[in-house]
Amino acid sequence: MTRPVLIFDSGIGGLSVLRHVRAQQPDLDLVYVADHDGFSYSDWVEADLVAHVVELMGGLIEAHDPRAVVIACNTASTLVLPALREQFRVPFVGTVPAIKPAARETRSGLVSVLATPGTVKRDYTFDLIRQFAPDIAITLVGARGLSHLAERVLAGEDVPEEAIRAEIAPVFVERDGVRTDTVVLACTHYPFLQGVFERIAPWSVTWIDPAPAIARRLSTLIMDAPGGEGTTRYLSTKPPEAFPAGFDASGRWERV
Repeated sequence: MTRPVLIFDSGIGGLSVLRHVRAQQPDLDLVYVADHDGFSYSDWVEADLVAHVVELMGGLIEAHDPRAVVIACNTASTLVLPALREQFRVPFVGTVPAIKPAARETRSGLVSVLATPGTVKRDYTFDLIRQFAPDIAITLVGARGLSHLAERVLAGEDVPEEAIRAEIAPVFVERDGVRTDTVVLACTHYPFLQGVFERIAPWSVTWIDPAPAIARRLSTLIMDAPGGEGTTRYLSTKPPEAFPAGFDASGRWERV
């Protein structure tokens, strides 16, 4: 195994990023780390979350010597990236709300950002709006339970569509005869539910998943992969036996 790329998230949402990284660079060795023991990051006090992620990342970097680290989590990226970049010399690729492409995409001028409560309150998010969408009507929706619902769906549980519908309802805005036409998926868990979103949405919108852009950004940093078929390891800060039933049916997960 060559020096891997580390892909990090609070849970399994970052797998939506991993699949695009793997598709673009099939020869990379990847280590995916889910901080299930810290999930969800929106529940943390900000200073505590920064300290927690920096400490955890230090151990991961020492253990795996990654070529680059992808923080596949909007909540962590909008808060912790500066501290990580100051502390470690490894290149970091963050995940932040895709407001710039949404501003280019919209025709109605009504854009919604579907995120976690932590992401929608960050100064980083407001700076993106001021910089890239000053003339766009942005609705920020901090969905309190949607990432938890996504984890349950990916664990094989039956989740009532009504619960998901209630979480996404605020993104659909009608104003002066026009409607929201673009929705930013600002949590890496949410692309796994996009098929459900499309089925239950009151009207059609463009859903923007940032994962392809993240994979492209990584490819500009890692351009000399060794060739062949890359390996993937899946690590969690919880022991696999503590996962929900059905989550680890393949037996692929290891303890950090």
